Amino acid sequence: MLNEHDPFNAYQQASLDARLASATSHDMVRMLLEGLLEELDRVTGHMERKQFEAKGISVNKCLNIVYGLDSMLDLENGAEVAINLHRLYDYCSRQLVAASVENEPEILAPVVKVVLDIREGWSNLN
Repeated sequence: MLNEHDPFNAYQQASLDARLASATSHDMVRMLLEGLLEELDRVTGHMERKQFEAKGISVNKCLNIVYGLDSMLDLENGAEVAINLHRLYDYCSRQLVAASVENEPEILAPVVKVVLDIREGWSNLN
């Protein structure tokens, strides 16, 4: 469990806050995708160890990141790319919930693949 009074956690949070303050929207999406991949890895570990409470917390973090990514889409002006990303984020959300309910890490594999593909496409924009 994270202790908000732990100096290391305070340092990590300050570092993250500094990166966010100077981040472009492109950087923000890249950071969210990286964070999502890290949290998906945690979810898998929690499922394998049958740590149900920690799994629930991690799944909620993943869902919040996916919702955040989805909310950044410009569906009116983003054309087909934005619509396709919206559909992929919806798929990821549904898979996350299904994996959590079933406690099956295998259900997360397609989500990881989708996020890796999105991250690769996003990094090619630079």
